[in-house]
Amino acid sequence: MQVVFTRSSQACRPAAWRVLAAVFVSLAMLWAGATQAHGFSAGEVSVDHPYALPTPPGARTGAVYFRAIRNGARQPDRLVSASTPVAERVELHESAVDTAGVMRMREINALELPPRKELRLRHGGGFHLMLIGLKSPLENGERFPLRLIFERGGEAEVMVWIQQPKDAKGGEHRH
Repeated sequence: MQVVFTRSSQACRPAAWRVLAAVFVSLAMLWAGATQAHGFSAGEVSVDHPYALPTPPGARTGAVYFRAIRNGARQPDRLVSASTPVAERVELHESAVDTAGVMRMREINALELPPRKELRLRHGGGFHLMLIGLKSPLENGERFPLRLIFERGGEAEVMVWIQQPKDAKGGEHRH
């Protein structure tokens, strides 16, 4: 969007310009706040858009993903654990397709975060956080807290949004 203002001596008075400037500053701050409203940080690690897929009734497992996790530091960091009140435990997992074309996942001890790099944890493969022993189904549109512990960055509590992405068909993540 491009906005162009021209100032003619008759059309805009200085007071009008101050009002317009205040409106644009307010809108810019509101927009900046909205874009950051779903981001969290711990030290120099930032987590962008934590989300989970809805699960069917009776599901005992679910998964949490991030649009991105960024390590802005000059040193590596690691996500070493997580917890949430909606599940008995949270495991860090890596998924990969084996030679037979079957998606397999395995628990990992920590998620490595190289310095000044971004890692995407998206549904459909790669890394994710596995929710084991769900206490109730994850329902579309709801939210829940997730506590993340980083080796260097400390702790952060993020709010996970449960949503059905456009490219995700099923909600249950099998363990």
